[in-house]
Amino acid sequence: MRARGISYDTGFVRGGAISRARFDPGEVRRDLRAIREDLHCTAVRVMGGDPDRIEFAASYAAELGLEVWFSPYPLELTEEEMLALFADCAERAERLRQRKAEVVFVAGAELCLMDKGFLPGDSIEERVATLRQSVHEHIGSVSVRVNEFLARAVAVVREHFTGKITYAAVPLRIDWAPFDFVSVDLYRSAEVADRFAEGVRSLVARGKPVAITEFGSATFQGAGERGAQGLDIVEYGEDGPVRLKGEYVRDEAGQAAYVRELLEIFDAEGVDSAFVFTFALYDHPHRPEPRQDFDLASYGIVKVLDDRRWEPKAAFDAVAGHYREQAAPAGGFRR
Repeated sequence: MRARGISYDTGFVRGGAISRARFDPGEVRRDLRAIREDLHCTAVRVMGGDPDRIEFAASYAAELGLEVWFSPYPLELTEEEMLALFADCAERAERLRQRKAEVVFVAGAELCLMDKGFLPGDSIEERVATLRQSVHEHIGSVSVRVNEFLARAVAVVREHFTGKITYAAVPLRIDWAPFDFVSVDLYRSAEVADRFAEGVRSLVARGKPVAITEFGSATFQGAGERGAQGLDIVEYGEDGPVRLKGEYVRDEAGQAAYVRELLEIFDAEGVDSAFVFTFALYDHPHRPEPRQDFDLASYGIVKVLDDRRWEPKAAFDAVAGHYREQAAPAGGFRR
């Protein structure tokens, strides 16, 4: 792959609250150095809902020589609110690009699920349930509405940003003509495991560079079979995770194997860029009490111990090993 990446969470904003309460500049720099130096990444997808935080992390990532995928992530916003967010972030991304950084602008993600007006439902959870239960009923009309909005979004972004643009999609009928990459959030679950590689191959066959903007596994036994539904084991309240819904067994080896296997598929099928989800989920910390160990549901490849400290999981070593091998010259010495 050309771009060996991971996503970095600066804090998701929903209803005025932000998922990552602490955002210390020194700790952000530490994390990004680990992404560049220890994971051997060449790219990072900087995600979040606060433009100041995204810009700070993106700027330091660029100083480290990482390709930056500048990724504002709107949650429960109206179309006009999303366009205002994109315009603000596009100006910031262009300033960074003018400093000779490699920058790709990601105009939102999974909008039909994460934001209002595309699917029936007053919350993300309701919209996800609607799409799961009746995907064939809604896919045509939802695709039309998403494409109409994306045309407006690209026009707004292009007013402020002159670099490459993409959109992180769920598998809908997206019009990719305005974009520089075909970008998909793509998880392998038990339901699609037998045709997953074929699906990746079909994306690459479209002719544009393909980016897998999100993929990964939670950290409990059987999480890989659930794909993108790993967080479903958590009961949430207004302020975030409350407790796990049952007893679950930690399986760091399973998470590591899942990530490694998908990276191998993406390499074999000619994917241009891939971003493991995610470095850390800071609002899903490890706790000693089994029903409070939210790290079991986390897709992070590090285990968050508190709002300052983390430890690598087995998946950290799996990503580092794969990316280090890919970075080695053909026929060269590999450590």
